[in-house]
Amino acid sequence: METTPVIRPQTPQDDDAVARLVAQAFGDEGTAVVDVWADVVARGLDRAQLVAVEDDDEGRVVGHVGLSHGWLDARQALVDVLVLSPLSVAPDRQAAGIGTALLAAAVAEAERLGAPVVVLEGDPGYYSRRGWVPGAEHGIEAPSARILGPAFQVVLLDGHEEWMTGRVVYREVWWEHDATGLRDPHLAQVEEVLTRRSRPAAPR
Repeated sequence: METTPVIRPQTPQDDDAVARLVAQAFGDEGTAVVDVWADVVARGLDRAQLVAVEDDDEGRVVGHVGLSHGWLDARQALVDVLVLSPLSVAPDRQAAGIGTALLAAAVAEAERLGAPVVVLEGDPGYYSRRGWVPGAEHGIEAPSARILGPAFQVVLLDGHEEWMTGRVVYREVWWEHDATGLRDPHLAQVEEVLTRRSRPAAPR
């Protein structure tokens, strides 16, 4: 019988389980995602890590989300913001609400930390149903043209002010690992899908 996971801050005892979980959740890209997140943590750029743990005797880690530092390059000032990545759920526990719960917990933690904005790259269909909106709706630009508009999602928090618009700047670790946006041929494939979705339906 599956139990409802408990979401709590990650501890050092969770590190190995989290690395295995992230690798499994991201499939073929798992090793690369593990490596870049490990580098983020090693450089002290992480601001929060939360895990979802089964509420039973085994206490298996079935979900993880990370928040790290970034900037918003607004006209008035350089603003500290948070980047949400990665979000991982064990393959055998996906579609059970764990990702949704982790997202909500991460946003609450970002609010507690005083961040005005949280940003991410991801499936707009998934995140829009959970309260995220395209950054362009609030004048917040992606750090790369290879992050397609609908996929660059944001949540505005209580600390956000109207002047906080402009381009998001990722920390150097994401660029060194080439972990920003998509590249061809995957980028071209996603562009084609979005183009097909935007075409008006043919009259019947």
